[in-house]
Amino acid sequence: MSLLLDSHCHLTGYNDPVAVLRQAAEASVDVVAVTEDPGEYRLLRARLGRRPGVHTALGMHPLRAHGFTPTDLARFLRTLPEAVWIGEIGLDYSPTGRSTRRAQLRIFEAVLAAPRARTLPMTVHSRGAEKDTISRLAQARATAAILHWYTGPLALVEDALTAGLWFSVNPAMTTSAKGRALLNAVPADRVLLETDGPFARHGTRPARPADLPAVVAHLATRWALTPEHASRKLQDNQQRLLSGTEYH
Repeated sequence: MSLLLDSHCHLTGYNDPVAVLRQAAEASVDVVAVTEDPGEYRLLRARLGRRPGVHTALGMHPLRAHGFTPTDLARFLRTLPEAVWIGEIGLDYSPTGRSTRRAQLRIFEAVLAAPRARTLPMTVHSRGAEKDTISRLAQARATAAILHWYTGPLALVEDALTAGLWFSVNPAMTTSAKGRALLNAVPADRVLLETDGPFARHGTRPARPADLPAVVAHLATRWALTPEHASRKLQDNQQRLLSGTEYH
């Protein structure tokens, strides 16, 4: 892979997803388009077809867990054989999700128990549930799992690194105190890129995959590298993430 990778983007959240992908291609950025349920995955796959530069991820968003039925989970598991990425999955114990904790754990553990899931790269939500998320991923030996927009305790970062997990950084994180503290704690060889667009922001507007070169420039300064060397470092990280998976 010679391009940068946006490992977590809600492509269906933009008014013109095709334009977003065109801009990403012009900026040499590939996109992982996360989904929140198997139905959205199917619709997005059908809409995008075999378009180069975008990989549709199969998701079960934790904040929707209370509405998922056994049939929804079965549909997810039936769809796994055709998936090349998983996301967005995970746990959320924030005030918004705290009341559905049990349902979230049931879905997350079922996904991680699927042998196919453990062979794919995955982008994982962990807001307010960092300890449980990291421990479940460690138990499943999901070493191609990326903690997306991590905002949890820095004391758990070492546990995540020991478990082989990765951390992805978006434009909003480069300007926040928590994001910068995380970058101080995570070694450069475990960092990947994301936008979480359009929900994260770049300046005054929603972030787009084409904004990732600006994140590379920030990381280059932080790592005392040229932007070219920082980009190569991130591309090497991407290759190592995917090397032990069935991504294709």
